[in-house]
Amino acid sequence: MNFSQPMSLVTDRPVDALVRFEDVKKSYDGINFVVKDLNLSVSRGEFLTMLGPSGSGKTTTLMMLGGFERPTLGRILLDGRSVERLPPENRNIGFVFQNYALFPHMTVAENVAFPLRYRGVTGAAAAAKVREALGRVSLDALGDRRPAQLSGGQQQRVALARALVFEPSLVLMDEPLGALDKQLRERMQVEIKQLQTALGITMVYVTHDQSEALTMSDRIAVFHDGRIQQLADPETLYNEPANRFVASFIGENNTLPCTLLGREGDFALVRMADGSTMKAAGAPASGAGTELSVSVRPENISLAGESADAGRNRMTGKVRDVFFLGDHMRLSLEAFGGQLLTARIPARRAGPFGPGDDVRLECSVSDCRLLEA
Repeated sequence: MNFSQPMSLVTDRPVDALVRFEDVKKSYDGINFVVKDLNLSVSRGEFLTMLGPSGSGKTTTLMMLGGFERPTLGRILLDGRSVERLPPENRNIGFVFQNYALFPHMTVAENVAFPLRYRGVTGAAAAAKVREALGRVSLDALGDRRPAQLSGGQQQRVALARALVFEPSLVLMDEPLGALDKQLRERMQVEIKQLQTALGITMVYVTHDQSEALTMSDRIAVFHDGRIQQLADPETLYNEPANRFVASFIGENNTLPCTLLGREGDFALVRMADGSTMKAAGAPASGAGTELSVSVRPENISLAGESADAGRNRMTGKVRDVFFLGDHMRLSLEAFGGQLLTARIPARRAGPFGPGDDVRLECSVSDCRLLEA
């Protein structure tokens, strides 16, 4: 049997798009493409994050949008205007980079005023815009300091104020928080998102940090091997990964091999490696007998209750390791004939588990996602 519809990897939202990539490809040597067949729209006022490992094509895509790289093929439209050959300074785009790129010999105020001076805005008009920009990032009292006199977080705010001071139509951010420590990075994530929402700015943000992307984004484009693997809001991306790469890259996941048997009601019925059966959500365009994978998050696995529930899959695992992590126990198990499985059990519900113990587990059928192998 065949399921009627393939699983969609990318769902674009072209309504009121400020940015459009149309069949864009990029090659540096004329043979190998680092960006392949890119079609992507960014709506006005949207915070879109390009997420992926090093070499996935996300930064090259950002550089093409900013004008620092030209596409080999295809078109890039900014507010309906083709900009492939337009230099960066003529695109009305603000930039924030990981190293901040502040001028060390200039004061904070002079750094922020630099884009205005380039655009011919000087005197009182420029001073007013600088004060407003610094006020937005809570640095209005530090305008006379040099970058070396500031903390990393303050330098990042200066770079953001400079990107906003000339009221660009779009702000691009390339790993802007990578140099900050964890606590400051998390605080800046919230501040940037709040500022973007308050001002209604369109932002395109590049990172390899999945938690950063989930925290800040309206939508996330997950890149791998030069292509977008999935484009969705954070909740959909986390709970409904489109393929094995997304499932493994976004958060922690158990990905277990299985064979498709058919369908039972709204769910697929699969045979696991040990011959047992499970139900899973998802409808890949595959026939019975196809080798697939079932994906389930560790936090969606719980200790089995006394009575069976038709809406839940049951399994037995043999404990290999137990880790106490404060609010939960992390169990590393063998299940389904030797497959490795991780479960996160709330500490208050966990028993005195030890290596070698057999544990009965269960998970909701809807939390088990069927993926193409």
